[in-house]
Amino acid sequence: MIPLTANELEQRLHALPGWRVSEQQLTHTFEFKEFLAGIRFVDEVAKLAEAAAHHPDIDIRYTKIIIHLSTHDAGGITEKDFSLATEITALFAR
Repeated sequence: MIPLTANELEQRLHALPGWRVSEQQLTHTFEFKEFLAGIRFVDEVAKLAEAAAHHPDIDIRYTKIIIHLSTHDAGGITEKDFSLATEITALFAR
């Protein structure tokens, strides 16, 4: 996979509100009312990641779950990251 250009990233971000690019990673902070709701979300994200064979970095901060996506072997953000980000966003919306 080839990393997306800055122009491509900007265009793709419009379809994913709340996601941003930071340090060559696609990043989003999801907030929950209680700790265990965030942990259940992480468990579901893990299932999506396994199915996609693409694993995010996940930072758990009490009721805030921060997801970082990057295709490390490509050296940046690729379509694979946006695909998983779209699935994670849909999961959160449920």
